[in-house]
Amino acid sequence: MNELDTYDDLEDIAFGGPGTYRIVVQGAMSEEWSDRLAGLTISVVTREGSTPRSHLTGGIRDQAELQGVLESLYELHLPILEVERIRAQPEELRPAAEDTN
Repeated sequence: MNELDTYDDLEDIAFGGPGTYRIVVQGAMSEEWSDRLAGLTISVVTREGSTPRSHLTGGIRDQAELQGVLESLYELHLPILEVERIRAQPEELRPAAEDTN
């Protein structure tokens, strides 16, 4: 059995629900691309002797918005190395708490 055969640590998510994601692509991206990529924060990691990698992190409203970000990266010819959901519902996308008083 390999690690892909076990799902004990994965929680179910709503198909249309928000989440915080981290996407890693090969290559250095400017922060100027953030607006086109759902406002994700872009940071570049460069290690000696290897190609720079850009880490895009932030809130995604739903699977459609995630798909749009991934398609934009594809159109930019940036190899997508990793897509990870960090949290199910980011703070900035949560509905405002209702006042019960």
